[in-house]
Amino acid sequence: MKKIIACFLASLGLNAACAQASYENADVKEFAALTDGPNVVVLDVRTADEYKEGHIAGAINIDQAQSDFIEKAKAALSADKKMVGTNRHIAVYCRSGRRSANAAERLAAEGYKAVNLKGGILAWKEAGMPVTTDTYEVDVFKTKSGKTVKFHALVHASIRIEYDGKEIEIDPVTKLGGKTIDYTAMPKADYIFVTHEHGDHFDKEALKLLTGDKTQLITNKRCADMLGNGQVMNNGDKKQIDGGFTIEAVPAYNISEGRTQFHPKGRDNGYILTIDGLRIYIAGDTEDIPEMQDIKDIDIAFMPCNQPYTMTTEQLVKAAKTVKPKVLFPYHYGQTDVSGVPSQLKDSGIEVRIRHYE
Repeated sequence: MKKIIACFLASLGLNAACAQASYENADVKEFAALTDGPNVVVLDVRTADEYKEGHIAGAINIDQAQSDFIEKAKAALSADKKMVGTNRHIAVYCRSGRRSANAAERLAAEGYKAVNLKGGILAWKEAGMPVTTDTYEVDVFKTKSGKTVKFHALVHASIRIEYDGKEIEIDPVTKLGGKTIDYTAMPKADYIFVTHEHGDHFDKEALKLLTGDKTQLITNKRCADMLGNGQVMNNGDKKQIDGGFTIEAVPAYNISEGRTQFHPKGRDNGYILTIDGLRIYIAGDTEDIPEMQDIKDIDIAFMPCNQPYTMTTEQLVKAAKTVKPKVLFPYHYGQTDVSGVPSQLKDSGIEVRIRHYE
């Protein structure tokens, strides 16, 4: 899987060692194995039009021909250079492998572990590997037993989770602002979790599109009353789910003066999903409430940041330091600028990933 520079001096009889290039090349099989693992960012460096025609699922698109390619790549990777270079790979591809080789070399010069797909997406397709026109970002994690959990960043507070053949939807909405989510193109959900009744979390049309014969809907009492169905969970409740994981309902509410009417204490839910040992905290609409001190051993946290309805960036940083997740996704952030959060948490041991959860 490694690209080796030829030892030209050997033909002259000189004693010189071969030098390894600063990035690696991988064939389709190796690239697929890499991108299926955790801590990997997949980067499509073609044009936006090429990307729209079909790309590897979960790939971020940044055109390597743009003058600010490196700056955009650093921002999209949403972590400092040392953290990425140590713990994460950047899997890079283009149409045939030439542009991505250039991009991989440039990223490697910045300290990233870059891996280039030999033959590009043409080789990927020829090998029968799947492509998609879905533009949602995907993050991949592994459970304790090695199973894959994929998180699709749909919009705002809407998250699609894939695990062991199961489909899990969090607060699905069909439309928010100028963005529409096509749930008809997705499988029916096995589980749907709704945190509370506000329109950017609770959408009857989305629930209808995602509900099949085996779908389990879990929500707070207020939403269950509005729907006339659903399994009710109150703050503090815990359930063992048929799919082999547990769900805990935790408090989510406002505490700042002048904000308590938005999300009153005791009404709404946050959720903690424990999937084969992987603990996921979905905070819902909340501020940095005292109960966060009781939330422990979190691998992945989704925490909101859009003042005045949820947290300010300062509250988000404080909440993250309280919960101490391994990976933090700021979400539900609307027009709030969260770009400074990674630097504010750089010495905390928390990896921050910023996705399109506006």
